[in-house]
Amino acid sequence: MSTAPLLKGFEVELFTGRSSGENVGVSSEVIRDLPGFVTEPDRRNLEYITAPLAAYDQLEDALLTPRRELRTWLSARDLTLLPGSTLSLGNPECFERSNPNNPYHQLIEDTYGTSVVTASVHINLGLEDLELLFAAVRLVRCEAALLLALSASSPFLAGKTTGRHSQRWHQFPLTPQEVPLFLDHQHYINWVEEQLTSSAMHNERHLWTSVRPNGPDRPYNLNRLELRICDLVTDPAELIAITALLELRVQLLMLHPEQFDPLRSSKLSAGELQRLADSNDQKAASDSLNATLNHWSDGALISCRDWIRELIQSVEALAESQKVEERLSPLEGLLENGNQAMRWLESYAKGQTISALLAAGTLAMENEEVAALNKSAALG
Repeated sequence: MSTAPLLKGFEVELFTGRSSGENVGVSSEVIRDLPGFVTEPDRRNLEYITAPLAAYDQLEDALLTPRRELRTWLSARDLTLLPGSTLSLGNPECFERSNPNNPYHQLIEDTYGTSVVTASVHINLGLEDLELLFAAVRLVRCEAALLLALSASSPFLAGKTTGRHSQRWHQFPLTPQEVPLFLDHQHYINWVEEQLTSSAMHNERHLWTSVRPNGPDRPYNLNRLELRICDLVTDPAELIAITALLELRVQLLMLHPEQFDPLRSSKLSAGELQRLADSNDQKAASDSLNATLNHWSDGALISCRDWIRELIQSVEALAESQKVEERLSPLEGLLENGNQAMRWLESYAKGQTISALLAAGTLAMENEEVAALNKSAALG
């Protein structure tokens, strides 16, 4: 039982600020000086994109090299990179435009305000077979809540706890509000064209959902799946573990579509699966690994942790055949010790301040980058 590794790439959004956790926006200046970075509508965060790679051995360096370059630029200005996926100590009442002359940015500010000012990581998997791509989009949409639960890192906003593990996914405006479980490529094309005609979507990129098909000419020319639901995961080993779980589940679908395509194997209808997935996403945003979800196979209740363990068990043989089983090992630590949001909330309940937690997270990010560089030097 095996299949070829898929190409994998990341779109990483990051907040910049002071080591004490306050947000400071400099994205316009960064893109002027550093190639490879792009702005978001608000200047307090920015993005970089990694090249598609198949081998896991190369992913860590692809993730951390831009971070090191950006950190060097920031450190000269007494600034740093911030962990977390919301404006933990920032002002959510004020939109800080990165480009005041950009009409699309004006639209975003007027329509959504700072609800879109978040940091995250989007995981892309290369899939050129369109029938497989849409089956994978269906499977991943029905399991996206589990990946959000593993990645949740946004329990704070404006210096306060929010009561949620992923404030980012709770506040981010899903657009359009109702997105169907796409039956095939033509269904997707027809639906996108309808949204553009009605202005529910302002352009072909304006589909903000947990997972979507992507490619060089949406909705027509597609070549990858883009998982958008994950909060920012700063630990590369944890992010690679989540990516490996995602890829291995898609590879199981490739091997056994009749078993892993929800449209073919679930007892629920496409409409019921859509509502189940959206409901699970919100439950995971609230309670992450502690959530009780509904399984897509039949709608039955299942604990989030149990479901994730079920997924890990399902891919173990495939991971072993591809010699990537060690990539999954950080998942057990996440299940036992909690995700970033849960660890932060536990420390906060014991008296640590949000500023202290962010400062420690900032230092941990820097240490990860140094450790990876030292490891590369030792091997090279």
